[in-house]
Amino acid sequence: MIEHPCILTDVTKCIGCEQCVAACKKINHLPPEGPPPRPGSTPDGLSADRWTTVVRRPHNHFVRKQCRHCSQPACVSVCPVGAMQKTPEGPVIYDKAKCLGCRYCMMACPYGVPHYEWGSANPSVRKCILCYPSLKAGTIDRPACVHACPTEATIFGRREEMVAEARRRLRAEPAKYVQRIWGEKQVGGTSVLYISDIPLDFLAWNDGRELSDKPLPPLTWGTLKQVPFEFVGMGVLMGSLYWIIERRRRRMEENAAGAGEERHGE
Repeated sequence: MIEHPCILTDVTKCIGCEQCVAACKKINHLPPEGPPPRPGSTPDGLSADRWTTVVRRPHNHFVRKQCRHCSQPACVSVCPVGAMQKTPEGPVIYDKAKCLGCRYCMMACPYGVPHYEWGSANPSVRKCILCYPSLKAGTIDRPACVHACPTEATIFGRREEMVAEARRRLRAEPAKYVQRIWGEKQVGGTSVLYISDIPLDFLAWNDGRELSDKPLPPLTWGTLKQVPFEFVGMGVLMGSLYWIIERRRRRMEENAAGAGEERHGE
């Protein structure tokens, strides 16, 4: 797997076909689409079961939205149990088994990406993981959403290569594009970049206002310092108790299944 993998999305090439959405669902074994509104979904269409979406904008503009895989992710910095993790290669993933359901990551993300499994009996926060397991295993050479795009509105490569390609396109057709690369420097830089012929500030949660180039973790830590230690400690304690109870439950089920097999063998 390449280091610092990155997706470049060219909004001018997207036709809104949502084949990227279907491919994402297939490779991640996400449930099929239900009738709208989807449980837990937000106006942009993202949910715990829909990790990439296509936002419709006026005049036939289609903008794909997914986790931006920030270089210094706020979601990782606020997670009290390390469920959100920044991998050595770059993608931001999560460990469902560790998730407490505190939803700090949802509050911290500047793009409103992580979503909670409100309808699940064993809920956690979920989001795009940039097909990390498959890329690392070498079973695919690029994320499923990129492979499925019929117009190459999204391409994949090393981040420095994608930045260079974005700059090349902006120089080649200056009248076609807004002269900026979204994600190049915002919140310290992201691994999903955009070039577009329309402003894309609506992809952030802050009412369309411009995001700073400063990384967010120092700000989120400043906020967490105001949270009483007892509250955070209680969250960790409850998570530990849940882990112990869940472990015992699984063992009981395994023992019961083993006893059933023994009786069946007799």
